[in-house]
Amino acid sequence: MLLQRLWTHRTLLLMCCPAIVFFLVFAYLPMPGLYLAFIKYNYTDGIFRSPFVGWENFRFLVINGDLARLTINTILYNLAFILLGNALQVFVAVLLNELRRKWFKKIAQTFLFLPYFISAVLIGLIAYNFLSYDYGVLNSILVSLGLDPVKTYSNPHIWPFIIVIVYLWQTTGYGSIIYFAAIMGLDHEIVEASEIDGANALQRIVYIVLPWLKPTFIILLLFSLGGILKGNFGLFYNLVGANNTMLYPTTDIIETYVFRSLMNNFNFSTGSAVSLYQSVFGFVIVVTCNWVVRKTSPDHSLF
Repeated sequence: MLLQRLWTHRTLLLMCCPAIVFFLVFAYLPMPGLYLAFIKYNYTDGIFRSPFVGWENFRFLVINGDLARLTINTILYNLAFILLGNALQVFVAVLLNELRRKWFKKIAQTFLFLPYFISAVLIGLIAYNFLSYDYGVLNSILVSLGLDPVKTYSNPHIWPFIIVIVYLWQTTGYGSIIYFAAIMGLDHEIVEASEIDGANALQRIVYIVLPWLKPTFIILLLFSLGGILKGNFGLFYNLVGANNTMLYPTTDIIETYVFRSLMNNFNFSTGSAVSLYQSVFGFVIVVTCNWVVRKTSPDHSLF
C-alpha cells in the first residue's frame, strides 16, 4: 500500500526532493554538533572525545553577565524591527493601494524595493563615510557651522536609533510588497459598495483594508517571533563591527558574540552554548505565541 501511494505521487515527491535534501544536509545532519555546547572542545580530541563539562559553558555565560546582555539587546532590537517594521510596511502598502496613477505607483514600488538589494557591506561603508569622526559628512557639516564634531563610534547610546532606522530603510519596501499583494486579493466589489454607501478613504482603510490584512499580519508576526533571538548579523557587523568594545552595551547581540567567540577566541564550546540557547528560546516563543493565537483566533494559527 505504501509503495503504491509513493508511486502514485511520485511526481510530487520528486519535486519535494530538493527541499528534503536541503533540510537534511543543513538542518538535521549538523545536529550532533550541538554536543559542542556541553564539552570543553580541543582540536586534539575532537568533538566526541573532548572532556564533558555539562552545563559549565551555560553557567559561565550566566555568571559573567554576557547571556543577559546579549538576550536583552537581541530581543529589544528584534521587537523594534518586528513592530515598527510591520507597522511601517502596512502603512506603505496602504498608501500604495490608494495611489491612482499606475505609472507613479510602479515607480514608487521600484524605489522602495531597491534598498533591499543593497549589500550590508555597502550600507556599512555609506554609514562610515557619513558618521566618521575625522572625515564623515556629518562632522564636516557640524565643523563648518562652528559646532563640535560628534564621536559617533564611541557613543553607544545613539546606535540603537541608527541601526533601527537603517533596518527600516532597507526592509520596508520588501515587506510592503507582501502586504500590497495581500490587498490585491481584496474583493473590489466590497470597496465599491462602501464608496456607494458614502465611506471615505480613511473609513475604507480602517474597516475594510486593515481587517483584511489581519491574517497576513499574524502569520508574518509568528514567523518573525520565531527568530526573535536571531539578530541581523550582516547589518550589525558592517555598521558597528564585532570588536568595538565601547559599543558593546547597546550593540552586542548573540550573533556578534558567537562570531567573536569563534574567530577571535576560538571558543567553539561557548559559541555553541549560546547558539543552542538561542534555538531553544526561539522554539519556545513560537510554540507559546501560536498557542495564544490558536486560543484567541484558531483560523490564524500556524499549527
